[in-house]
Amino acid sequence: MRKSLRGKRIVAVGTLVALLAATTAAPALATTSPLQGALDTVTAQDGVPGAEAVVQDGARTRVTRSGTGDVATGKPFPRNGSFRAGSVTKSFVATVVLQLVGEGRVKLDAPVERYLPGLLPDRRITVRQLLQHTSGLYNYTDDLALSDPESLRHRGAEPAELVAMALKHPALFPPGTSWSYSNTNYIVAGMLVSQVTGRSLGDEIARRITRPLGLRDTYLPRRGDEKLPDPHAVGYVPLGGKLVDFSDYDATIAGAAGGLVSTPADLDRFYGALLAERLLRPAELAEMKRTVPADLGVPGARYGLGLGSIPLSCGEFWGHEGGILGFTNLAGVGPGGRRVTVVLNENPSPAETSGHLLAATDAAACS
Repeated sequence: MRKSLRGKRIVAVGTLVALLAATTAAPALATTSPLQGALDTVTAQDGVPGAEAVVQDGARTRVTRSGTGDVATGKPFPRNGSFRAGSVTKSFVATVVLQLVGEGRVKLDAPVERYLPGLLPDRRITVRQLLQHTSGLYNYTDDLALSDPESLRHRGAEPAELVAMALKHPALFPPGTSWSYSNTNYIVAGMLVSQVTGRSLGDEIARRITRPLGLRDTYLPRRGDEKLPDPHAVGYVPLGGKLVDFSDYDATIAGAAGGLVSTPADLDRFYGALLAERLLRPAELAEMKRTVPADLGVPGARYGLGLGSIPLSCGEFWGHEGGILGFTNLAGVGPGGRRVTVVLNENPSPAETSGHLLAATDAAACS
């Protein structure tokens, strides 16, 4: 999920040079790599407990860590530990939908009404508009009690309940006339997958993506499955001036919009395979990368179908940001095919953290 659970948006990419310069200028950090310096800024300056970056460049894997994975014990981030991936889930959901498009079972520009009759009051909304956030549907997470996350710990939800929550509000704009990030879009997309295939979204993600790629630590939790698998860093939420452990909770409140559990190595492999046409045929990947301008807080940022394009100092980065209670991450593929996942174990996080997360991603992808 994004915005509501993440809290703050990514700052302008034009600040990257200043951020990286500030990161490496201090004498204490003079001998560190740009990536180490950027992660240290997140933990030392922003006060986020811990950060980890896993970078795969060809056959080489580089793991860089800062801070702590557990403030009570002082233990570092476990290498390649599990975490809640938030809106990175959307890339998986969009991939499944586009596979169905390639099989002729779904048409991108067909109305959602064809597959889920009677669900949406506006029958003009298309499958493409769901995946690209141009449907105009209200973002249901704006109605969640995020100021009281404890009330959400065991709540969980069924997809139809979340859609009904959104439909209490009028549309933001007529379908296809503007762009607005809405988690509701992907809840509906997940329902569409289940309706078309006759199987749960989690089963389809496993059958079509995680098993073929050997992603053994990536799955979509079911209702009541609250335990985050070990090993994992503790995911924290700041409440009442202290950090509260929010590693374990029912993430079906995020569902197809942000409920995925994964690891950095799995996400690196997923995005590498996706962008290398191992999951989609060229025609469907081209549709996924057909972008529109998007309000991601970064000049030049664009959004395709479950995949964002962010300009970095060395070129274009394709991937997705994920923010959900306890964890923040940015994962994808940079210029030259370098695969990057940066994970923080706090969400919501301080305002400046989004810019520093982007700076760390830039350092990982470009240095």
